[in-house]
Amino acid sequence: MLRPFLGCAAAAICLTLSGGVSAVAQTPPTLYFSAIPDDDETRLMERFGKVADYLSEKLDVPVQYIPVKSYAASVTAFRNDQIQLAWFGGLSGVQARLAVPGSQALAQGNEDMKFVSYFIANESTGLERSDDFPQGAKGMSFTFGAQTSTSGRLFPEFHIRQETGSAPEEFFSRVGFSGDHGQTLRLVSTGAFDIGALNYTVYDTAVAENAPEVAGTRIIWQTPPYPDYNWTIRGDVDERYGEGFSDRVKAALIGMDDPDLLASFPRAAFVETSNEAYAPIEETARALGLLD
Repeated sequence: MLRPFLGCAAAAICLTLSGGVSAVAQTPPTLYFSAIPDDDETRLMERFGKVADYLSEKLDVPVQYIPVKSYAASVTAFRNDQIQLAWFGGLSGVQARLAVPGSQALAQGNEDMKFVSYFIANESTGLERSDDFPQGAKGMSFTFGAQTSTSGRLFPEFHIRQETGSAPEEFFSRVGFSGDHGQTLRLVSTGAFDIGALNYTVYDTAVAENAPEVAGTRIIWQTPPYPDYNWTIRGDVDERYGEGFSDRVKAALIGMDDPDLLASFPRAAFVETSNEAYAPIEETARALGLLD
């Protein structure tokens, strides 16, 4: 009498275990994403924690934001598959896609098709805003942002060389790297550096928020437009998350219409882009020796 019962119990256990294994196997892996640290970490966590929730809901997979300490660290994390998606600057996006063949730029902000950098100065310099490059800045101190920042270094350096015929170290008395755009603003506002180059959206946001740092600074020049920030995804995500996953991510990013989410970038909307749109970034970076 026990044998049929034991047989049924064993079968039930097997089915239960089998079902458990199946459930585990079908649990989608977490999608990890990051962003270049162009602002302080607290603001970044606020900005991108909400983006993770949005993407998780739209993609039906767990999504987690992973903070990184530097621009280079974001590219390294992408290369090492610690993150599969990232909000990169123009140059860091190029570096990441070169490091992981098959990776694609999916989307950019409306503003990223024609991005600009501001050159700002401490008001004590006496420099005023002009359409022409501020040649009167010669001999003053100057700070870039991060060393691999598109808007904080790449194109500012390109235009310094083009407009002055000199390397930054030759034109200015002292050249530094602040690490991020917010720090550039702070250093120029305190007079630690006379002049700095930074992302125009960071400065405009500081003005809109009446940040104390803007009171002692002024815009003296802005660069011609160039392509910049972009969402880039690894080329192997469809194998991991299912066929068509990268297209679903692109659709979720382009479909982001919550004003609060968009304001955290800040962008009016995201639009489709491609690797080819960033060819000017790669060409400029190679000309300056910033790519291997």
